[in-house]
Amino acid sequence: MVRIRLTAAFLAAAALLAGCDMLGIDSPEKLAAAREADGKAIGGACRHAGRAIEDCYALNRKADRASVFAGWRDMNDYMRENKIESVAPQLTAQVSAAKAAPEEKAEKAEPAPAEKRPAKGKGKAHES
Repeated sequence: MVRIRLTAAFLAAAALLAGCDMLGIDSPEKLAAAREADGKAIGGACRHAGRAIEDCYALNRKADRASVFAGWRDMNDYMRENKIESVAPQLTAQVSAAKAAPEEKAEKAEPAPAEKRPAKGKGKAHES
């Protein structure tokens, strides 16, 4: 009788632990694999956009550098083999243009200060 209860308790505990994935609790191995896959995707996207690896690191500080580099290198090899040109990101250009528009209006409203240049001819005279 005790043996049956012990076996039933063990099976119930095993069923509960097996359901952890369904509860949204990820294992450390699963999290590491997802982090590596994200880094590779970031690196591949950076290379396809024509960004240098250093720029990619700077834009994605939380990503794992080794996996970002692996993705960047894989995409570089793929693009070279298939003679694919890099694609300039369009969204970044639109955001930059929108940010630059208010700055251009401010520059037009205020006159630029005159640059001060040293007067010519003032200095030591050369003796012949």
